[in-house]
Amino acid sequence: MAEKMTCVILGAVPEDADLIREYTKNAFVICADGGLDTALKNNIRPDLIVGDFDSAETDIPEGIETIRLPVHKDDTDMLFAVKEGFRRGCQNFFLLGALGGERFDHSIANLCVLDFISANGGKGAIISKGCQVFLLSSGKLILREQKGSIVSVFPFGVPSCNVSYHGLEYPLTHYSLQVGIPLGVSNSIVEDHAEIILHEGKMLVIVEPKAQL
Repeated sequence: MAEKMTCVILGAVPEDADLIREYTKNAFVICADGGLDTALKNNIRPDLIVGDFDSAETDIPEGIETIRLPVHKDDTDMLFAVKEGFRRGCQNFFLLGALGGERFDHSIANLCVLDFISANGGKGAIISKGCQVFLLSSGKLILREQKGSIVSVFPFGVPSCNVSYHGLEYPLTHYSLQVGIPLGVSNSIVEDHAEIILHEGKMLVIVEPKAQL
């Protein structure tokens, strides 16, 4: 059972050093395969390392718990890391180094990992310097002090999702967003306290922080 209930999983995609230090502080840190390279480059000692190590470039340090996975397996390294986090008592997950890179299919796979977290009663988000990605199957997402940021909402794994917006440039009230009609793209946060409420279905929310001048 992990004493730290927030789990940060580092994936193989390089990420901003300040962001990594911010999120790994006081968290249970798992490196998923090539995420070990990211951790070591930023002088972070993970609590756990998992993977088949087909993408890691550095040797595994001594004294860190490591779970070696077979190359031929059903779970991705990221999904296995999440399952291990759940097994150790974690409920809140931040996935870093999980978007972009050379493998677009891995980015899609990590969206599916967010769905797995939600389906199993946890809360999860993919965090990068360029965007934040959330997947909700109930409740609402509160966005504080992000005025000027761009937010997009899409149904995920369902034909539609029924939503309401407060604090966005284009408000909606109990509106059904449909797959194949990207009406929810590129809205703007216009209040310091904004809410996206999910009434039915499942929604993917992408927040692109405002540019820092």
